[in-house]
Amino acid sequence: MDIKTLTAGLSVSEQVLADDMQAIKDAGFRAIICNRPDGEGADQPTFEELSKAAKKVGLEATYLPIVSGKVMDEDAAAFDKALTDLPGPVLAFCRTGTRSATLWSLSQAKQRSVADILAATKAAGYDMGGVVRRIVNGGKTPTDTGDASYEIVIVGAGAGGIAAAASLKARKPSLEIAIIDPADIHYYQPGWTMVGGGIFEPEETSRTMGSLIPKGVHWIKSAVAAFEPQNNAVILDGCRVVKYKRLIVCPGIKLDWNKVEGLVDTLGQNGVTSNYRYDLAPYTWELVKGMKEGRAIFTQPPMPIKCAGAPQKAMYLSGDAWFRRGVLKNIDIQFNNAGGVLFGVKDYVPALMEYIKKYDATLNFFHNLVAVDGPAKKAWFDVAKPDTPVERVEMDFDMMHVCPPQTAPDFIRVSPLADAAGWIDVDQATLRHKTYDNIWSLGDVMNAPNAKTAAAARIQAPVVAENIIADMRGGSAVAQYNGYGSCPLTVERGKIVLAEFGYGGAMLPSFPKALIDGTKPSRAAWFLKEKLLPPIYWRGMLKGHEWMAKPEKITVK
Repeated sequence: MDIKTLTAGLSVSEQVLADDMQAIKDAGFRAIICNRPDGEGADQPTFEELSKAAKKVGLEATYLPIVSGKVMDEDAAAFDKALTDLPGPVLAFCRTGTRSATLWSLSQAKQRSVADILAATKAAGYDMGGVVRRIVNGGKTPTDTGDASYEIVIVGAGAGGIAAAASLKARKPSLEIAIIDPADIHYYQPGWTMVGGGIFEPEETSRTMGSLIPKGVHWIKSAVAAFEPQNNAVILDGCRVVKYKRLIVCPGIKLDWNKVEGLVDTLGQNGVTSNYRYDLAPYTWELVKGMKEGRAIFTQPPMPIKCAGAPQKAMYLSGDAWFRRGVLKNIDIQFNNAGGVLFGVKDYVPALMEYIKKYDATLNFFHNLVAVDGPAKKAWFDVAKPDTPVERVEMDFDMMHVCPPQTAPDFIRVSPLADAAGWIDVDQATLRHKTYDNIWSLGDVMNAPNAKTAAAARIQAPVVAENIIADMRGGSAVAQYNGYGSCPLTVERGKIVLAEFGYGGAMLPSFPKALIDGTKPSRAAWFLKEKLLPPIYWRGMLKGHEWMAKPEKITVK
């Protein structure tokens, strides 16, 4: 007997025997549901036998037999009613537990999100891919799925998705491409650091989505609920189905604000801000301008996060503003990093440490933000130093800039496309899925060990485009991604340490050292960040112009 928990009130298992009833009772269950018809197997006890044994130990028993592979809509409704009527917790069972898990999934379709249902069943070891369309359809069998079909479907219209579409169209204008994304507005997120530093206006970092979708590309304004890679299908909210010959998955990363207790309730007030949100970055600058004394905490969660330098960029620009106003001596800057190093590529650390000294900032490594009380101006951090028990510490603050914990989007984590950690599982050179050879991924959602930055997506998009075109011609991959990422570290207004690196921390500078030495702060790098990169993004990357982003060819040895 192998019991798997789905919720606090329901567990499922393989076939149970009469002799198991006492153990089921001792495990805390108060009722059982039998979902296996009598006579299905030669060694199977009848429900009458099981019911008698259950009653002897004080368990209620319900018989709801389901023929394998034939879970009907009305069966799910009956299962839901049984769960309501029976005292809990309940143990449901069949031959393997799959029918019971399926009944629960369909019965919960109107009460829980698809991602929550798939996550619970996946954790218990059950694959609900065969009924995912019914789950999306509120637990009912779809009567009209409204199929549409395209040569290439792209999930996500962020930097990676639009750039990939534009690069493909530049190579083959006749391609039938659809981009799926529910958002009305597209954001240039690298600009939010500059908004928080008082350099950019927030409006400079946004455009309407419709103005950016490449000409000739279909925009499906909807959210994705699930994937059926075995059927070359994407299931949308509302149970519409979009079919594809080739799929690109790049929906970005999820900012998990709720993972820090009390954070959502205090964001944008009580001195708590974040440059990771369009509407909050202006509040960062408002706080910096108004601060004359007190403690300012800047936080960084465990990796991976997008733009790993952004938490400290906020600290440097704030420190510089206070230095210029002559109030820095009255401000206690604390950088609380869940990791153990200031920056992951050691070549850039010496220059950054000079600014840590200039702003007299205290580095607190292995400090992970877990809770905030905004009105009380208090924050709590779990300190997890190596070989040391975790300790929770309390810190007061007057201002706190928070970088939220981050993870793959829910609908990705529970999909067949994800690895064990929830990220899209790709070959790190070709960016092709390791299991499904007509699927590619780029941007923050895939599991290649590179920095999650817009600069990375700028290089990845042409690689994916080249390899898809090669695949359409019947050939193997022709382009490879070297892990390039760029992080312009804004150490003061007017100077940047331009970190450019690839897999394994290899230095990958784009410019001659005489022009920009990335290991030292420079005005040239600032000019690049402030004046050149925004138009390169809007007019180059998103338009299929691959300036400084030509794909690296795979060399055959």
